[in-house]
Amino acid sequence: MLRPLTEKRVRDALGTIMNPVTGGDVVSSGIVESVAIRDGDVTVILAIDPRTLDAMEAVGKECEGAVAKLSGVKSVRIALTAHRAEPAREPSMPRGAVPPPRPPAPQPLNGVRKIVAVASGKGGVGKSTTSVNLALALKQRGLKVAILDADIYGPSVPKMLGAGGRPDFTPDDRIRPVVSHGLKAISMGHLVPEDRATIWRGPMVIGAIQQLLGGVAWDEDGGVDVLVVDLPPGTGDAQLSLVQTVPVDGAVLVSTPQDIALIDARKAYDMFDQIGIRVLGMVENMSQFTCPDCGSTHDIFGHGGAIAAAKEKGIAILGQVPLDPAIMRQGEEGLPIVLAAPDSAIAQAYLAMADRIMTDLAVAPAGQ
Repeated sequence: MLRPLTEKRVRDALGTIMNPVTGGDVVSSGIVESVAIRDGDVTVILAIDPRTLDAMEAVGKECEGAVAKLSGVKSVRIALTAHRAEPAREPSMPRGAVPPPRPPAPQPLNGVRKIVAVASGKGGVGKSTTSVNLALALKQRGLKVAILDADIYGPSVPKMLGAGGRPDFTPDDRIRPVVSHGLKAISMGHLVPEDRATIWRGPMVIGAIQQLLGGVAWDEDGGVDVLVVDLPPGTGDAQLSLVQTVPVDGAVLVSTPQDIALIDARKAYDMFDQIGIRVLGMVENMSQFTCPDCGSTHDIFGHGGAIAAAKEKGIAILGQVPLDPAIMRQGEEGLPIVLAAPDSAIAQAYLAMADRIMTDLAVAPAGQ
């Protein structure tokens, strides 16, 4: 009888591999950040100092070989994620000294024409729902579209797209996006089980974002016209890592009408303004609720607040999306409302947003 494939067995196998940097094994040295097992497919994430990359790439190959020998293993993926050491405090510069070089400028992603970030100041405002439906609306307008779920701690795009499979890898060891509804997608949710918590500090998040950006084969099959990046809420490491790694062509802000959400939405606008990213517009989500029985309209979270905030900041109003249980239900079923009810007023609102963004970015389907 075959022994079940467990995380303990995987870690025991990894414990036989020496870490040349510390002198101990890779498990006791603390670089095994996570182990994910799904139907015999094993993904191991090793947190390394980028200065040791050359040595640790060889260690990764050894780890792959050790895990592959376990019964029940179908495939093994070892991912090296940079965990940057805290920089030493620099002494004051003497007069006439040459300052250290600035960080490298953001580099375009091979095969990606435009990058749009979808952001919010706080969670729970429907940002991921907006990202998914906007991406699908852009696709319906004839563009080649991909979506990157940059919410490392709470990835939801795989479930919303019904795309929970594990990605394949190209011959040069890049991640091949999962395709659902004709949309290329990649998320940490594709690499770790959905019930497994990701407990990472800021530097690990930065490394993961950089790998999900640069380590993915976006250029396959002709590349993509627009990459929609679903950012986590807030104004922290993930947002800064994105804009420091790749050139972002524009941002879409999502908020509900209530004051507490708008306070944070204004902070998100201020962040993009400070780092020089153009805000394409604001979406007021959960704008109103219409009772399906009596037809009366209710302002559950207030109404028009996000519109007023957009006018205050001088940015465009991309649309108002009502509070509708169908949006939530169809998203959880893996068939977003743009596809499930393409003729509905809600789907048309997302399509109108797509039209506005295409005009602002001057991007059109091939041949037009």
